[in-house]
Amino acid sequence: MVSQKVKIKNPTGLHLRPAGVLCKSAIDYASVITFKYGGENIANAKSVLSVLGACIKSGDEIELICEGEDEEKALNDMVALIESGLGE
Repeated sequence: MVSQKVKIKNPTGLHLRPAGVLCKSAIDYASVITFKYGGENIANAKSVLSVLGACIKSGDEIELICEGEDEEKALNDMVALIESGLGE
């Protein structure tokens, strides 16, 4: 298991479009990809509903957690995607 904290830079947070981009990317990995937010709450990064339900706003910090055979690559790629603004 590997994890890293990352700050959401999108001005409108993780609304539908960036949540979709995040989920579409996460699905490409065999690893289980989740993130912690607001203390001990956990969301499934492969589920748009789970990501939207987290209500992540701009400036919020989440902790990405990847566990599986490609966990290192998944974590690095997901962090880079979030830091790049998720296509926005």
